[in-house]
Amino acid sequence: MEDANTFDPDLVHAIFKLVWNRRALERERNEGADALDIQVGAGASKKNRPTYANANALKLSCELLRIFITEAVQRAATIAEAEGVSKIEATHLERILPQLLLDF
Repeated sequence: MEDANTFDPDLVHAIFKLVWNRRALERERNEGADALDIQVGAGASKKNRPTYANANALKLSCELLRIFITEAVQRAATIAEAEGVSKIEATHLERILPQLLLDF
């Protein structure tokens, strides 16, 4: 059963790939050119293996992201309502973020 209110798995996968590629480039930069010349077996090196996520992991990530965002908005709305404001502002999100991160 597909939920129309969830994030697109292709979008989440594209974001994951972008982060994985950036981290791989940072690792290569930090290790220097000398480390790239070392060969360990036929593809056994962790840094030579591609990172991927299967379809179930992407669906789960989308659902977790949806729940996280929904909870953040609800908590920020509660703070805004307590202040008598009808619009959620960045300060409301800043106030709920520490506890939200601990809860997740």
